[in-house]
Amino acid sequence: MIGNGKRLAVAAWWAAAAVVAAGPCAAQEELLKKYSCLACHSVDQKLVGPPYKEVAEKYRGQADAPEKLFQKVKRGGVGVWGQIPMPPNPTVPDGDLRNMIKFILSLK
Repeated sequence: MIGNGKRLAVAAWWAAAAVVAAGPCAAQEELLKKYSCLACHSVDQKLVGPPYKEVAEKYRGQADAPEKLFQKVKRGGVGVWGQIPMPPNPTVPDGDLRNMIKFILSLK
């Protein structure tokens, strides 16, 4: 039988493990929210722009994909996914943008 102190310790360990396991993905999704990316995109459904899973599929295997997407998000663009333009996002910090792109390209 486990005492209350040990039970709490085990519960705390499992909670910490869940946070660590979800950490990078959850952090990147928070960045997508912070910079309002989810106003036009979602992971798996078309909104105004393409779903992130389709972006990942389109660029899968392209070594220059992270830099292409970095430039497209910073400068904005139109024509790759239709005629609705994506506005430029020059104020998103480079590190945050690279983390979001890495997350998007990892989707399957």
